[in-house]
Amino acid sequence: SGLSPAISIEQKGVSHNPRSTVGTVTEIYDYLRLLFGRAGVPVCPLCGKPVEKHSVDEIIDILFQKNEGKKVDILSPVVRGKKGEFRNLFLQYQKEGYLRARVDGTVLWLEEEIPLDKNKKHDIEVLVDRLTVMPERRERMAEAVENALALSKGYVLLAFEDEETIISEKFACPECDITLPEIEPRLFSFNSPFGACPDCNGLGSHQYFSEELAVDPSALPLEGALLPWKNKHYMLRKLKSLSLHTGWNMDRPFRELEPEIQSAILDGYSVRIPLTYREGKKETSYMGRYEGLIPWLETRWKETESESIRNEISSYRSEDICQSCGGRRLRPEALSVRVDGLTIGEVVDMPVSELLDRLLGARVHEFMREPAKRIIEEISKRLSFMVDVGVGYLTLSRRADTLSSGESQRIRLATQIGSKLSGVLYVLDEPTIGLHPRDTARLLGTLEAIRDLDNTVLVVEHDRDTMIRADYIIELGPAAGEYGGEITATGSPKEITGRSSLSGPFLAGSESGLSIRKKHLKPSKDFIKVFGAGENNLKNIDAIFPLGKLVCISGVSGSGKSTLMNEVLYRGLRRKLDRNFRERAGKHLNIEGWEALKNVIMIDQAPIGRTPRSNPATYTQLFTPIRELFASLQESRVRGYGPGRFSFNVKGGRCEACRGDGEVKISMLFMPDVYVKCDVCHGRRYNRETLEVRYKGKSIADVLEMSVDEAGKFFGEIPRISRRLAVLKEAGLGYMRLGQPATTLSGGEAQRVKLAEELGKRFRGHTLYLLDEPTTGLHYRDVKKLLVLLQKIVDQGNTVVLIEHNLDVLASSDHLLDLGPEGGHGGGRVIDTGTPAEISGRAIGHTGRFLAEYLDQVKERKNNDRAAG
Repeated sequence: SGLSPAISIEQKGVSHNPRSTVGTVTEIYDYLRLLFGRAGVPVCPLCGKPVEKHSVDEIIDILFQKNEGKKVDILSPVVRGKKGEFRNLFLQYQKEGYLRARVDGTVLWLEEEIPLDKNKKHDIEVLVDRLTVMPERRERMAEAVENALALSKGYVLLAFEDEETIISEKFACPECDITLPEIEPRLFSFNSPFGACPDCNGLGSHQYFSEELAVDPSALPLEGALLPWKNKHYMLRKLKSLSLHTGWNMDRPFRELEPEIQSAILDGYSVRIPLTYREGKKETSYMGRYEGLIPWLETRWKETESESIRNEISSYRSEDICQSCGGRRLRPEALSVRVDGLTIGEVVDMPVSELLDRLLGARVHEFMREPAKRIIEEISKRLSFMVDVGVGYLTLSRRADTLSSGESQRIRLATQIGSKLSGVLYVLDEPTIGLHPRDTARLLGTLEAIRDLDNTVLVVEHDRDTMIRADYIIELGPAAGEYGGEITATGSPKEITGRSSLSGPFLAGSESGLSIRKKHLKPSKDFIKVFGAGENNLKNIDAIFPLGKLVCISGVSGSGKSTLMNEVLYRGLRRKLDRNFRERAGKHLNIEGWEALKNVIMIDQAPIGRTPRSNPATYTQLFTPIRELFASLQESRVRGYGPGRFSFNVKGGRCEACRGDGEVKISMLFMPDVYVKCDVCHGRRYNRETLEVRYKGKSIADVLEMSVDEAGKFFGEIPRISRRLAVLKEAGLGYMRLGQPATTLSGGEAQRVKLAEELGKRFRGHTLYLLDEPTTGLHYRDVKKLLVLLQKIVDQGNTVVLIEHNLDVLASSDHLLDLGPEGGHGGGRVIDTGTPAEISGRAIGHTGRFLAEYLDQVKERKNNDRAAG
């Protein structure tokens, strides 16, 4: 047909498998296993000395190298450092024809009585042969070495007059009596029983029920301290019986109880005590044991088949690094094999950019055998692709489920480049997400390299730099949703700029997403101060966030922005403001100024619902007043319909054939499920009687099919409904259908629905809103709308902190906190803070330089416009 095979590299699809790492996703770890399996030098895990194995021929060659003409005793070390009398052992070797043995350094005849102290440790070596090293005795020497190896299961001791050497035919340490398995690639696989750490089964961590998450230490044990049991739980009755039996006083906060009482509450009480069992009004007494909170949680976790119960108690589970392998997933023998002085665990823990420099160094090649050079070349090639797409700060050991959608997409892009296919159509959805302007140029160079291999690269993108470097642009519009879907312009960037199009002014630089306030806000009186933030790569930094402002955290990818905002600031504040919040905050010393806040809200890009039943109308609570409006109509009152009649989630008004879904799922066994439109309601979700109730000629199903813009006009006279619709429109969602399934919304759309829901509330102020890259998926016109929306939230007495790379947003913010200077180990420091003008004026870090350049372009454009005007 002439069509190229297509490869789609989406943002979604981040693996949730804890065994999946950056190394396994990019397939670099497979090459590393091959490298260590073929060129690795084993080292004893106990004493650290190199371990070698030798064949019989190699042992004979060692004898001849420096010792020709010397006398040698060939001994078999059968006992090393063990207690006992060993009479049976001496008899056995005597029957096998051996005459002498060296016991604790002294050669003795086996036919004589050898008295040994059974309480002392002894060394016993059987003397196999004593001879002079000569070429004509080579065969006799080989036979003696073979016998010695057989007796001691792999060891031979060569004793000369002035020195002794123990040699092994296995990878074994004679000092520590440890034998290493055969060095092969499977030894370095944490997904294989041959290589996985026996304690954590290759996961690198252990999950357990945590006292910190399950207990509120400020509450009383019987009144809410034990969070999984809450109030009126049957286990609390058992705990009360325990306190009566032991006489323990539990009318104190948990933290004030004696350690033995705390231990009994958490881990259980071994003595049987009188307990009561209640069934209805009847109580029965019996003798039993109090199980303890942690064992009770463990039992529930193992035995329950209910997903909801598992989800509920999983919030009390914590994760810590496996102490046996130190989080490196492999058994000690695998972690004692070295290449150029590094173990595979140390290699995968290095940032990709650092590892690339190490591998490219000449020192590595001097140590490597010839076959390893090709493997190193392949690894280096793939690592350089990762650096080119802007993820050089990641480590190969980083779990795939901790990556952002942008990082995940760029890693898979690097993997595809490594395959060097040609004649392929690559489809990418916003690959510049999460990239600092500094890294965008590198990524574009990579995309051009893919194109130059005779491939076609189709990119969905809003980034100006990407559009300018494109060979051809197809613009869709003229608006979003039902108002879009048409091709409004095509051509090269130069042609688009010269035509009347949506993107033309943006590419030419005459328009942007800037929304700079005309009047500066008053200086903040209150501040949130974070001290000593040291989670992940943060270098014990202090960060100050002025309240009542739009604050941006900027910095190159991997500089620690998400760690500071999500793990330190959000969790730290939630733990102070919400007694029931139990998640561990990122490492920090203290947070000051939190008393000025009433609430902290994270508005992320997670879906607003996991099923098609959830939609913008239900999430923003807009559907409730609409249902109440339909229930208040004359027709509804005559029929006795209440608001519940107009819900598609409950029996009554919904179509029972599809249970209000509008479509029916058909299971295809081993193939993906197929959804077909319900043939009873034809996708309208409601039964015929409910649809007969109409407002202004429209049924409830017609309303759900309306866009926000259409609904705004339709319900213009009803303030309760029109106010919420106006907020959705402000958020740039006028095109969205009210009943659009939540599963079909993009991450950016879901985030703006959440923002609109917050704006629709009756604001009390003093709320801190946190957003991670809210401009994802937005055209520059929508960026402007979003900025106006965020500034409106700030004007109502709130604070907005967001992570962003978009220069329009950075320039429009009230305050900037720039992290860097680089990603990974090279980041985690505060580079600069201040207003956008101050940051660009100093131009200390990458952000300052790019912002200064951008603001200069904006000024130049304004001057040109004035001159033209």
